[in-house]
Amino acid sequence: MKRDKIIYYIATGVLSAIILFSASMYIFNHDAITVAFETLGYPTYLIYPYAAAKIVGIIVLWNTKYMILKEWAYSAFFFAIILAFFAHIMIGDGGQSGAILAFIALTVSYIFKRRIQG
Repeated sequence: MKRDKIIYYIATGVLSAIILFSASMYIFNHDAITVAFETLGYPTYLIYPYAAAKIVGIIVLWNTKYMILKEWAYSAFFFAIILAFFAHIMIGDGGQSGAILAFIALTVSYIFKRRIQG
């Protein structure tokens, strides 16, 4: 059980770091993200709300009270990571490796969360 908790916390920490890095890029490197969104045809007014949603999702992942919200956060991150993977491929900036690492961390975190819960 202790090993499972350690793996869970490491995977969740890696996932959190990747998502927080992404959200910080949206906030602090807004011009580059705007160009990327415009290249993909996404509306640029979604950049700040999307960054805020990512931060809220991380808070929910680390909160132990609301298990249903945690499931929603995992599913939202799943779709965000899949879409980010294909967006990076379409742009051709090589950022898909970060999405792959985030997907692995998300999967490991979710599996070990389920093991810890019983």
